[in-house]
Amino acid sequence: MPEATNRTGTNTTTKSRNETGEKGTTLKGRRGTDAPPGMRGDTTVADNVVAKIAGMAAREIPEIHNLGGGMARAFGAVKERVPGSGTDITRGVAVEVGERQAAVDLDIVVEYGASIVDTAGDVRANVVQAVEGMAGLEVVEVNIAVQDVHHEGRCCRSPRTLCGV
Repeated sequence: MPEATNRTGTNTTTKSRNETGEKGTTLKGRRGTDAPPGMRGDTTVADNVVAKIAGMAAREIPEIHNLGGGMARAFGAVKERVPGSGTDITRGVAVEVGERQAAVDLDIVVEYGASIVDTAGDVRANVVQAVEGMAGLEVVEVNIAVQDVHHEGRCCRSPRTLCGV
């Protein structure tokens, strides 16, 4: 059964994808002319939207070089060279979206010399603020896996070769 939440003094209901059969979260508004215009109708936030928000928020941190594991970055580098394909904002981002909450998993590459602990904390704070502010979902956790360290011009995995990421 959907749970009622209190947002801005009015009752709204959220449905999980299990109840609606669709991916994403639906924020149910009120119906009828007695409801304020801004509360009439439903708003659905798809899982990939939450993933894009989280990916962009993580990339805003200066110490983040890239997102994604080794293979994901390699495929992404090839894909970005194809004209018109652009960049994949959700590479290295996985989300689970429930009724009113979301969990985010990130694979990151940190710049050499940056404090990994401080960078992870900055990423968490920025992702939580962005997802909660834009999607209206409570972020219960942001799990971060540091996949690599980037050093300008060199790859930390093999100091003798140029870095491909």
